[in-house]
Amino acid sequence: MTMEESPGTGGAGPSGELVPARSVLPAGSREPSVRAVLRVVVTVVLSALALYLVYLVRTPLFYLALATFVAVTVSAPVNVLSRRIPRGLAILFVYVAVIMVPIIIGAILVPPAVRATTTLVSELPSYVEDVNEFVQDNERLQTLNEDFELTQKLQEWAQGLASDLDSAAAALADVGASLIGSLFGLLTVLVLSMFMVARGRSWTDAALRYRPAQERERIRRALDRMAVAVSSYVGGALAQATIAGLAAFVVLSILGVPAPLALAVIVAVLDLLPLIGATIGALIVGVITLFTDFPTATIIWVIFAIAYQQFENYVIQPRIQSRAVQLDPFLIIVAALFGAFLLGVVGALLAIPTAAALQIAAREFLAYRRNPAEFDEPSGEPGEPPGPSAEPEAEPAS
Repeated sequence: MTMEESPGTGGAGPSGELVPARSVLPAGSREPSVRAVLRVVVTVVLSALALYLVYLVRTPLFYLALATFVAVTVSAPVNVLSRRIPRGLAILFVYVAVIMVPIIIGAILVPPAVRATTTLVSELPSYVEDVNEFVQDNERLQTLNEDFELTQKLQEWAQGLASDLDSAAAALADVGASLIGSLFGLLTVLVLSMFMVARGRSWTDAALRYRPAQERERIRRALDRMAVAVSSYVGGALAQATIAGLAAFVVLSILGVPAPLALAVIVAVLDLLPLIGATIGALIVGVITLFTDFPTATIIWVIFAIAYQQFENYVIQPRIQSRAVQLDPFLIIVAALFGAFLLGVVGALLAIPTAAALQIAAREFLAYRRNPAEFDEPSGEPGEPPGPSAEPEAEPAS
């Protein structure tokens, strides 16, 4: 735009007539076309629809992700057994074991839990009487009781708990209905994972045929390493939890705590939770010891729990998990927090192996981006150095 022209005035044409002024835009810019605007609108609408569709099918997607995790986990024992027996029979044996584990855990936990609940409800008034006598013998507690009526509230709570068994039965019915739904979801996950274990390798090879030759072997090796990391972590976590349960069973049997096997199973299951699982299990058992031989049993259990957790953190866990995942402790905490926030207990269990798999994928991708020629497949010509495919590969996942 010159000194004589302005955005609001026109200029003189060749014959002297006035020409309407055109809008002046910054240099190098132009107005978006109708096609570009429509493209942006359609992209935004389709993205919103896709996100809404994902939200609608979030449960099947969760089942599919969980089935993938289960398939990767059981692929290691299936591969080991398939070296001696047919692969179909190996898959059957492994999945029978997977199904029997929760059944055995339920058979161990449910009967003692029912007996303990019944005993607690029936004897709770006597416990309240003991507390009342203890308060009456202590002047300071007696003063607090007169101010806040603690024992009276405890007696009312105990009587109300004993009279609310009908509502408790209704709540148990609701729990049973939700349990049936959970069993259906578990069965769906197991069936999906069985198909993945049986056909997953062929599916992966078929998908990799569409990738360039220089990428194919690298992707396959990255997938195998991710599968080995996940399977090793789960196997190590199960071994660590088994050791914790056995140690707890021995100590609880010596202390004479009721139902030591059930309490040991609780300790083992909670030990699978990263960071806080072992502490929660120790606290639950510590509360149970209060009703056994207080304070002797409680003191001994607390000492054992603290000592064993230190032994597990510095001796057992490094030896078992040293080859499974190599994550920074800060990343482990962050992964566990995000997993627990998103998916609860299941998310906390899946977070660390998922983070390990993502770390392996990121390392392989960055290595390939830095030097893609290094990962070209060997052409087989004499004198040419072999590519990465000549290196020993990890055990295939499926």
